[in-house]
Amino acid sequence: MNTPSFTSGLSDGAVTITRVADRQWHALDDDLVVGRGHAEHRPDGRLFVTVDAWHDAAFDRLAEAMLAELPTPLYTIVDEADVALTAGWRRAGFSIRRREREYVVPTDPRVTGLEAVVPPPGVTIVPAGEADESLLRAVDRAIRDEVEATVGWQSMPAEVIPRPLGETIVDPSKYAVAAAPDGYLGLIRVVRVIRPRIGLVAVRAGEQRRGIARALLAHALGTLHRSGAPAAWTEVQESNRAAAALFEGVGARLAGSNLELVR
Repeated sequence: MNTPSFTSGLSDGAVTITRVADRQWHALDDDLVVGRGHAEHRPDGRLFVTVDAWHDAAFDRLAEAMLAELPTPLYTIVDEADVALTAGWRRAGFSIRRREREYVVPTDPRVTGLEAVVPPPGVTIVPAGEADESLLRAVDRAIRDEVEATVGWQSMPAEVIPRPLGETIVDPSKYAVAAAPDGYLGLIRVVRVIRPRIGLVAVRAGEQRRGIARALLAHALGTLHRSGAPAAWTEVQESNRAAAALFEGVGARLAGSNLELVR
């Protein structure tokens, strides 16, 4: 491994940046680890970097070493409230690409106001795990094509992966859909790991403004409420005013925001 050294005020010695594994770096000060850096490809193919350092000097030297060895473009995500971390990446030449707002969404229909919401005539909600997989993949592909042709993927949650030539539905059991006699019109994905998370709500362009998204949300939140989950979480791209209005209209509370930066 290459181990370039840099002079630092952290101690009387030097900060040494060592590549300890593939896409992993350590910053050492007198044999004490004072920072770690990591790079990984996400499923959409983009390369994301992270640095966890105790001092600005260690951060800057880790970033310098990593950027010297990694191809661009590079991406990172930070909590907007972490001013110091954002400043560190800016010093490394990163700029803000997008901002996502994180919401906490109540599930109790008496709070959301969704108790009496039903799908529009001719539309039914198919619960998660019961959708026809071929029809699910078809509506997912159609919605992705419509989004890409209009506002583009920068308007979608960061983890909604484009993958135009690959699989777009990883786990069909996570999706509930809005169904009409001739096919599916929209979908909602809810993932339950540590806490329930609404990863996507989307409706075909020609079927919007009919209340389908609201009906899908009512179904998903009601299901979570009956299972004992008091709240769900979701992220909304700052420029996606329709999605923000949908969640804020059911009492979602802004819990923070994340920045995606790019170099």
